[in-house]
Amino acid sequence: MTPFDLVEPASLKEAIALIDPDDPDVRAIAGGTALMLMMKAGVFRPTRLVSLRKIGDSFSRIAVSASGELTIGAMTPLSAIEHSADVLRAAPVIVRTMTRLSNVRVRNVATVGGALAHADPHMDLPPVLMALGASVTIVGPSGERRLPVEDLLTGYYETALAKNELITHVHIPAQGATRAVYFKVTSGSADDWPALGVAVALELAGSNVKSARIVVSAATVKATRLPAAEKILIGHAADTATLKSVAEAAVAEAEMLADVRGSASYKRELLRVYAVRAVRAAAASGGSH
Repeated sequence: MTPFDLVEPASLKEAIALIDPDDPDVRAIAGGTALMLMMKAGVFRPTRLVSLRKIGDSFSRIAVSASGELTIGAMTPLSAIEHSADVLRAAPVIVRTMTRLSNVRVRNVATVGGALAHADPHMDLPPVLMALGASVTIVGPSGERRLPVEDLLTGYYETALAKNELITHVHIPAQGATRAVYFKVTSGSADDWPALGVAVALELAGSNVKSARIVVSAATVKATRLPAAEKILIGHAADTATLKSVAEAAVAEAEMLADVRGSASYKRELLRVYAVRAVRAAAASGGSH
């Protein structure tokens, strides 16, 4: 690696001031699990890294409001989320997802804000957050704004963040009776990068689906909602005929990418199968799952 400066601001305001939006070689670093790999590979050669480790404890806290909204500070390590009783009560699908997200060494260092800002389409957490209707608070020189996670992710390793904006918090609305699952499909070890990820969150009215969010990832340029497939579910039971229509709509709607984990046609077949499995599992689970 080439030499670079490492600065450790003591506040969020100071950190933002140190990030030059016109200099692509200056970047913020949270856990650094992805950034360090890029640096070792020579893909990124920074002149300055702005460490966020000392900007304040408030950015690494997990809290549940009286209304049931779950707020997670962007600097919270993934392992802290994995072992949080608040997260387990508010959105247990997140805890279950964490156990297969990379390995414990990475989860001990990587942060939730860094994972979202990196925008790797193979990450397991973004599709789950999207299915749960999560949003992020973003702060920059011009102030604060809030953005749904599905609008934050704009492309392959691309986000709606300005170069001098930082994610400060992730917000997951109260889930109520929502039932959510995440299916990770990989031919490698359980914690390997997936060839396909499918996250589903359903709310039922009796045996019929009242609301639905279906998100596909890993096989696409970014975690992507499938509104056409969702629409087919609304007002219907998750029976065999409906699920077949949902699967076909999902395959038609999602633009698959070929990579080392499989061809586009292979991933379409995976989606055809796992869209059905994920919706069926969400519909069959009890309460917020």
